Amino acid sequence: MPDVEITPKRIAGFIEPFRVEPGRKVRLPRDFDPADTREVSKADAKAILQAGVERLAEYQDRLAAQDTYGVVVVLQAMDAAGKDGTIKHVMSGVNPQGVSVNSFKVPSVEELDHDYLWRYQKALPERGRIGIFNRSHYEEVLVVRVHPQILAGQKLPAKMKGRGVWQRRYREINDWERYLTDQGFIFVKIFLNVSKEEQRRRFLARIDMPEKNWKVSSADAKERAFWDDYQKAFSDVLSNTSTEWAPWWVIPADDKPFARVAAAAVIANALIEIDPRYPTVSPEQLADLQATKDALEAEAPAGAAPDPIEAEILAKASKAGKAGGVGKAKKGKGKKG
Repeated sequence: MPDVEITPKRIAGFIEPFRVEPGRKVRLPRDFDPADTREVSKADAKAILQAGVERLAEYQDRLAAQDTYGVVVVLQAMDAAGKDGTIKHVMSGVNPQGVSVNSFKVPSVEELDHDYLWRYQKALPERGRIGIFNRSHYEEVLVVRVHPQILAGQKLPAKMKGRGVWQRRYREINDWERYLTDQGFIFVKIFLNVSKEEQRRRFLARIDMPEKNWKVSSADAKERAFWDDYQKAFSDVLSNTSTEWAPWWVIPADDKPFARVAAAAVIANALIEIDPRYPTVSPEQLADLQATKDALEAEAPAGAAPDPIEAEILAKASKAGKAGGVGKAKKGKGKKG
């Protein structure tokens, strides 16, 4: 079993190579290798992921208790890059009541009658919660850019569909994220970077394995014809919208276990930086709690402990202390010999 102690310093150091420095000009796939696993084995990745999920659960509980910040996890990727699997595995240990997942499909008639950010604004999580956007507002500068007919179908004034539309949208998205960040809503933007060959392999696996047939369609495969266009669009998004307040993280996604570890680390790092705390209890509240405790203890049946929970806590603490003492004694004995 590898050493999987998760510390804030280790997490920050581990994910740093995946951060897109604001202002950096990104060119895919040259600048980020989809197959990079930093020599982490699958066994190690599984163990590290479990430790990371436990850390996420702890911080999510604090986030909900503090009820001050909200977290928006943006997942963008090509088809078959592992978005659904990342959500499933990374968020497996958190309280489902504190997480929402939104997948954005083709805009409805109602959504087209509003500005392009309207439906994303509606889906933002409340304070104390984590909201996951499985595809997001970045589709408006990705798929809409690759397929200009989509932009033509949006109800924009004609003059707003011409030259400069993408740079304007980058600015609008950056401003929107900056405004929300100032209100306490933190963006964690993750691009799962899969290679064209690995995508081909995953499509074939979905076709060859009957239980996965539902995951693939001929339209998905046909979209591969626009691979280079998507790489250019993603490169421009990363270059223009990785900001100090909402940076992008490019996760190598050819190896699924590693991608999940890296994604968990990025999300955990965001929560660690927020450092949510449990609310403090005032002296008046403590006095009220003590009075309530006294009343409950007075109701104990004959022969029962007034506070069985307190007895259990003390017993566990005593047991843990004895175990620690034995460990120290053995360690000392080994050194002495």
